[in-house]
Parts: sequence; structure tokens; C-alpha cells
Amino acid sequence: MKFTFGSFGLRFLFSAILVFATYNPEGYSYYHWVEADFPAFSIEQAFVGVLLLIGWIIYLRATLRSLGVVGLMLSLALFGLMIAMFWKWGWISLEASRSLSYIVEILIAVILAVGMSWSHIRRRLSGQVDMDDVDETD
Repeated sequence: MKFTFGSFGLRFLFSAILVFATYNPEGYSYYHWVEADFPAFSIEQAFVGVLLLIGWIIYLRATLRSLGVVGLMLSLALFGLMIAMFWKWGWISLEASRSLSYIVEILIAVILAVGMSWSHIRRRLSGQVDMDDVDETD
């Protein structure tokens, strides 16, 4: 399978859906749905919660496996410092929690999409192939 910008875009789209479905500042998320009914918890909320949990586990495991702990920490540091620079330059305000929330959630989606795509990206940059990428022929 050929890796393209469209392939990365699709991974980013699904990671963004996962992140924003879990929580978003507009109030239309799983978090807000459960919070509104708390302490009651419906079977539908449990079902959607398990679906989201499956999605998070798939994305987090793939990201951690491909980037490793060091790569994940470097990604978080890079984006954390980027937010700090934007704040220092006056591009964002830490008091504007809605915009900061959007920025953080988009960056989380980017990290997850990069994690899901890292083997393809590394192969394109370096020519190295992961053992998981090699097709078996008998």
C-alpha cells in the first residue's frame, strides 16, 4: 500500500474525530454527555464509552509502539514549547481557554496521526523498513 498525504490526512481525520468526540469545548462530546447525566449512566453511554476506549487504545498503542516513549515525550515537548512560543509572541492567550483547548486537541490528534503513520514516514525519509512492513511470500 502506497503512503500518501491523503493516507496521513485520513489518519489525522480519524484521530481528530476520536479526540473531539471524547471532549471538545463546544459541549457536544462524550464527556459532556456523561457529565449531564451523572451520577446516572446509561447502557448507551457505556457502549459509546467502550467504543471510544477501543479507539484510544488502538491509537495510543500504535503511537507508543512506533514513536516509543522517547519519541512521544519529544513530540509532547515540541508541541508544548510551540504553544509556549505562541503565548510569548502574543498569538494566543492562556485566558482564552476555548482556543487553547482547540489547539491542544488538534496537536494531540496530530501526534496520534503521526504515531499511526510513523513507520511509513520513516521508510520514506530513510529507506529503512520495519519488520512489520515486510510482506511474507511463500
